[in-house]
Amino acid sequence: MASKIAAVAITRNGISLALKLGGLLADTEVYCYAKYSGELEEIPGERRIFGGPVKELLPGLFRRYEAVVLFFSLGAAVRLMAPLLEDKRHDPAVIVIDESGEHVISVLSGHLGGANRLTLHIARLLESRPVITTASDVQGIFAADLLGREFGWQAESFAPMKGVSAALVNGEPVAVLQEAGEPGWLPAGAVLPEHVRLCGNTAELQQQPYRAAVVITDRLLDEAEAAALRELPAAVYRPRSLVLGLGCNRGTAAAELEAVVMETLAELQLSPLSVRGAATITIKGDEAGLLELCRKFGWELSLFSPEQLNTVPLMQPSAVVFKATGAYGVCEPAALLASDGGELLLAKKKSGNVTIAVARVAFGGREETKNE
Repeated sequence: MASKIAAVAITRNGISLALKLGGLLADTEVYCYAKYSGELEEIPGERRIFGGPVKELLPGLFRRYEAVVLFFSLGAAVRLMAPLLEDKRHDPAVIVIDESGEHVISVLSGHLGGANRLTLHIARLLESRPVITTASDVQGIFAADLLGREFGWQAESFAPMKGVSAALVNGEPVAVLQEAGEPGWLPAGAVLPEHVRLCGNTAELQQQPYRAAVVITDRLLDEAEAAALRELPAAVYRPRSLVLGLGCNRGTAAAELEAVVMETLAELQLSPLSVRGAATITIKGDEAGLLELCRKFGWELSLFSPEQLNTVPLMQPSAVVFKATGAYGVCEPAALLASDGGELLLAKKKSGNVTIAVARVAFGGREETKNE
């Protein structure tokens, strides 16, 4: 597996500590300044030697690695990084460690880049003191721009995040409305502040004088709801809560499958960003168009045998489908099985060469007890 972390050191002590970290932290490549690297050959660990200025090395590291750990002063790190910064969604995590290893400082991309999480991990490995200054982490509240990240939730837009985060850390009233997705989204160690109120529906959200909102839903908001949320900084998250049951004639093109899927989701007023995956019968596991569709959107394809599909009771079992596949139905039972026995939002619909059903995942079990 390719290395994800670059550790850069330019002094004797820094190189020694960087090599130690390289031995403790998986997927780490250690870059050592040539002048002092030869003096430390007795210290085990693979190293990459560089002889030029760090200023010339860093641009390449920023492009290639998910995180960069710098073993020199914070001031020097800031000056070197400044010309390279783009935005929090593209910049790597940057961590600075003093050459004695006393402090591990999260400097850049603390949330989205994972610098805060990595800082805590490195501090434990080196028995150092972590330094994190992000307000939400310091206060022990959840970060608006990381919500549901471990579950694969997607923010519809990052534009409102700054306003939502400001309201959270400044104690202003914030509404949270969740209509779908995993209930255990509050990170371990975080608390729901008193100024954050859980709402049951959009009407309740609109009735209160909130300064910001977080909406977790797989549903497309209607114009009135969208207009109300535009009055606030409102982060809309799309949980991966929908499963598509799909069937198709042999050789159906990916473009036709995609058109039916998108048309159906639009009719149901559901967001494509909330699709977790597709499900079908095992004999369709090599269907080129279906595989191409799943690759394009990063959807998991779940396959079920006729025997598994036949365990799901159907309102209208099909003798024709049974004769062709050995199952009395494909898209409906496949969607229900892949959604862990969830709610069927759309029974079988046929469009051209494609049949489709849509189910909402039944969340529970581990997700519900995640933060207990």
